Amino acid sequence: MSGKRSAGLLLFRHTDDGIEVLLGHMGGPFFARRDAGAWSVPKGEYEPAEPAWDAARREFQEELGLAPPDGQAVPLGEVRQANGKIVTAWAIEADLDPATVVPGTFTMEWPPTSGRIQEFPELDRVEWFGLDRARAVIVKGQTGFLDRLAEHSR
Repeated sequence: MSGKRSAGLLLFRHTDDGIEVLLGHMGGPFFARRDAGAWSVPKGEYEPAEPAWDAARREFQEELGLAPPDGQAVPLGEVRQANGKIVTAWAIEADLDPATVVPGTFTMEWPPTSGRIQEFPELDRVEWFGLDRARAVIVKGQTGFLDRLAEHSR
């Protein structure tokens, strides 16, 4: 996995209870029964020739089935996940109704070695989380994005 790169957009909004972020629960059988560590910034891999910003916007569209929102992008920098993947993200203040999401899909052999190819959603649900709850469920390597967003919003 080392050397792979992903880029994504972290939507945020201000509420009476503070900042909330939009995270996606990773689809497929590996994450079906997991909560902690199974939520992510909507993101995806890209090739070195593609600018990370372009990839983040493209992947938002692919993952959520919606056009990425316009607005001022706050660079959140990069993090390295436990699997070695480097993720770059930007935060954009926007409101989005999770019910409008139409996730993209991927195929994989499931169950393993069965010879059966099945289709699964990239994200099986999308929800708004306060920062504390988001820290409890997001992929551990991505918590830095939440910290940087909180710092930016002070």
